[in-house]
Amino acid sequence: MQFAGAGALLRVLPGCGGGDDPAPDAGRLSEAIQWGRDAIGQALEKEQATAVSVALMTSAGVVWQEAFGTADPQGKVAATVDTRFNIGSVSKVMAALAAMVLCDRGKLALDTPIIRYLPGFTMLSAEYDRITLRHLLSHSSGLPGTNWRNVFAFAPIDGYAQDTADGLAYFHLKHLPGELAVYCNDGFTMVENLVAAVTGLPYAEFVQREILEPLGMSRSAYAVQAFPEGSFVHPVYEGRRMGQEFVSAYATGGLASTPGDMMRLAALFLNQGMHQGKRLVSQAAIQEMGRDQTTGLRINPCPEWRWGLGWDATRQPGLDSVGIKAWQKNGGTAFFATEFFVLPDQRMALLLTGSGAGYGPLRIAEGVLLRALATVRAIPALPAALTGVPATSAPSVDAAALAGIYANYEAPFKVQAVDARTIDVLRWKAGAWAPVAQGLTSRADGWWWNDVSPENSYRWQSVDGKQYLIQRVTAGAGHYRASMPIGQRLAPLPAPLPSAWQGRVGTRWQPVNESADSVSLVLGDGVVSLGTLPDLPGYLMWNDGQLLRPDGGNRARMTVQVPVNHGRDLVEIEIQTVGGQERLRAGSSLYRPLVDD
Repeated sequence: MQFAGAGALLRVLPGCGGGDDPAPDAGRLSEAIQWGRDAIGQALEKEQATAVSVALMTSAGVVWQEAFGTADPQGKVAATVDTRFNIGSVSKVMAALAAMVLCDRGKLALDTPIIRYLPGFTMLSAEYDRITLRHLLSHSSGLPGTNWRNVFAFAPIDGYAQDTADGLAYFHLKHLPGELAVYCNDGFTMVENLVAAVTGLPYAEFVQREILEPLGMSRSAYAVQAFPEGSFVHPVYEGRRMGQEFVSAYATGGLASTPGDMMRLAALFLNQGMHQGKRLVSQAAIQEMGRDQTTGLRINPCPEWRWGLGWDATRQPGLDSVGIKAWQKNGGTAFFATEFFVLPDQRMALLLTGSGAGYGPLRIAEGVLLRALATVRAIPALPAALTGVPATSAPSVDAAALAGIYANYEAPFKVQAVDARTIDVLRWKAGAWAPVAQGLTSRADGWWWNDVSPENSYRWQSVDGKQYLIQRVTAGAGHYRASMPIGQRLAPLPAPLPSAWQGRVGTRWQPVNESADSVSLVLGDGVVSLGTLPDLPGYLMWNDGQLLRPDGGNRARMTVQVPVNHGRDLVEIEIQTVGGQERLRAGSSLYRPLVDD
């Protein structure tokens, strides 16, 4: 989860597909570049990715631009520097920029409730009318998370943004606007609707006209229609070459681009909104995007996460640990993973993108940047990898006081006390508890560790009456640790599960309004299930992972407020009766009971 003369910043190194002469820094940074090449090569050899593309820019220009692997295994077409990759949620930076352009023009305002621009927008919680553009762009709106209906597909599907707004009418807020920040795709999808409302243009057309074309990003586009064969990377799934991936959520994750094009965007940030002597967006807007937006949050147990407007981090932890300021955004789709860094004080930027989620883009991106920074003496040396475990210390609290079920959006954790000084952590998986960390004891740094897995440690924190399980992991290039709340403790409900819901326990439901072209249906069946968690009476379990609180016999609501990431993508469901048969609604997605043959 992670600025002089723009024309002079756009020279490129030759990679697959060609380029001009290397920029002056290329030789000086050759060691960093070669390390990056080797790391990417190893990922391809291990089949962690099928294609990867990268660009590195300094004040001297784009010193490295290169593509690796295969864009289309069927025709054995090599990826080139001109090949488009889906950059996923890095698209949010573009959405925030588009919004700030409209703020400059007086069409939008950061702190005006969005219902002023979208009078038809509604939700079940009365406080929805407090949501502002700033909340949308900083993940603090309280919207549930992601409209999964048709979000990834193998054909273009129109109308996703309006479908999301329509679906939100069936949801409550999961927290009050501005109360906490948790990753939220729906917020950026609502930006699409705002842009269309105040400009009269579809979001993709506005961005094309007002940002991509002025910056000369000719190889960047939203897939409103199929791209020409040979111009994009075909994803590979379980060894099969798939068709073009279409991301229907344009603002939140739908841009396809190249690293070279993205360096033009990076140059705009480095030049404080100027491009080739022309101002495209105000300096104040660029600075506001890069300002920490979390300082006023009421629930923020891990303040190292400093969201910007569109940026995941205004001080990315891996570079902040060595004293370097970096704006960072990562992105993932069903098949692609991307990292985008802009270092405003060092006038440096990098974009790394690849087909495959397991190739470790953050580790590679940080590794290249750290080596480049060491070479130019922005940092004294490459930081050492972390090793060792702190000494044992007496715990400040009995382990039994921390025990319980900690819920999140994906799968609950079970914390159990072995004795007064020892804790085990387990995770619900495939209908049973599986060990995650065993034999944890309190250590001198205040975290709970074991000696077997030094890359993970845990602590507990109460905020606003909520108890959070917080995990800390060795992250990125391995020289720092990052912490994140991974669950909120839930108590058993005082009343049993209502009889109407008890009658639905064990049922399975299949989608009735999902496109046949959606990734969900092409690669699976989209079926969801209703169940319970034996350890936590009274709750309903959605799809063997997310715990919901019944609200009567036909509605079950969201239960947790977990900041950063593990409280994202929450579900609220409602049972409706259509033609005498029950239907299940989750936002804009509709399901009918699955009757097994």
